[in-house]
Amino acid sequence: MVQARTSAKEFFNADERLADLGLIAVPGAEELTAKIDRHLLRWAQEAGMDQDTFIIESECPRFSSGDGKGLIRSTVRGDDIYFVVDVGNYNQKYKIFGHENFMSPDDHFQNLKRLIQATSGKAKRMSVIMPLLYGSRQHRRAYRESLDCAVALQELQAMGISNIVTFDAHDPRMQNAVPLMGFDNVMPTYQVLKAMLRAVPDLQLDRDHFMVISPDEGAMNRNMYYASVLGVNLGMFYKRRDYSQVVNGRNPIVAHEYLGESVEGKDVFVADDIISSGESMLDIAYALKKQGAKRIFANATYAIFTNGLDSFDKAYADGMIAGVFGSNLTYRTPELLSRPWFHEVDVSKYIAYFIAALNHDLSVSAIIDPHEKIKALLERTGQAR
Repeated sequence: MVQARTSAKEFFNADERLADLGLIAVPGAEELTAKIDRHLLRWAQEAGMDQDTFIIESECPRFSSGDGKGLIRSTVRGDDIYFVVDVGNYNQKYKIFGHENFMSPDDHFQNLKRLIQATSGKAKRMSVIMPLLYGSRQHRRAYRESLDCAVALQELQAMGISNIVTFDAHDPRMQNAVPLMGFDNVMPTYQVLKAMLRAVPDLQLDRDHFMVISPDEGAMNRNMYYASVLGVNLGMFYKRRDYSQVVNGRNPIVAHEYLGESVEGKDVFVADDIISSGESMLDIAYALKKQGAKRIFANATYAIFTNGLDSFDKAYADGMIAGVFGSNLTYRTPELLSRPWFHEVDVSKYIAYFIAALNHDLSVSAIIDPHEKIKALLERTGQAR
């Protein structure tokens, strides 16, 4: 558990908690919230607490015109409340004028604000667990553009939110918009390595058999961390773009150029924050295969596959991609979960650690830096060098 605590009894000491803990699942985040609740319940019961659930019943019903409201079914007065929201769950629907409408990130963010309003300011403290950060892909201004994420963070701060916990933010510098609010940007590095070693037991994580490749310059930090903790070499691609035209709001990529030592005969790990269409990841996989890479494993914290799964099915069938590791921090379609090449990374226990630590006003530095846990994992699986 969190360092400086040796047992569930110590971790869930009622005398040291800021206040009674409550979880509120914004519609669309029920599955993740239930998993978090199970971990918290197990620790609480091991510590002798009589608790059935930490989840507070709530809902966001809609009128036939499409207007909505937030409802919380029990008192939250004096509680330490954690809202869990998945702004990427496009499978959520509601009726408007007799038509079924799929929810966008804007709809999920509005529901979050509705439930915050429903507390009527009676909670002792409110925090938001928002793994996929709202507006994070519109994180900087070029010319006359909106700054969606910065405005959203300031809005939550004005509504009384004390802490935001997010995962693998597209650009963590967005926290500069709210310098006086708690903002934790967490990387599920340990969870990814644990899932990979479980799914691919014949991996050899050493310099002679394994390499980490950054898909672009923006992903260098996360890939440098993987390479550092594993003690393997690092390579990178950079995207050569055509700045003379704009396609779908972006300058199109002309080519992916590789910088680094030979990948011939080695397993390769490529980590990014998001697989959207997946075109860039597949371009890199094909380029690495041309250079003689053995197996290619892709990782994205948010594997959303906006263009469907057919191209990855073909790449897997052709031996170009050996596996894709994605977290359960946002919605995954049943079709994706059924694919033999997709491996889910469960991050619910990590979030539960965070919530328990915040509820006890403990430092979260040991949770954010998982180096010791990764070291122990490598020793336990015989991968330590």
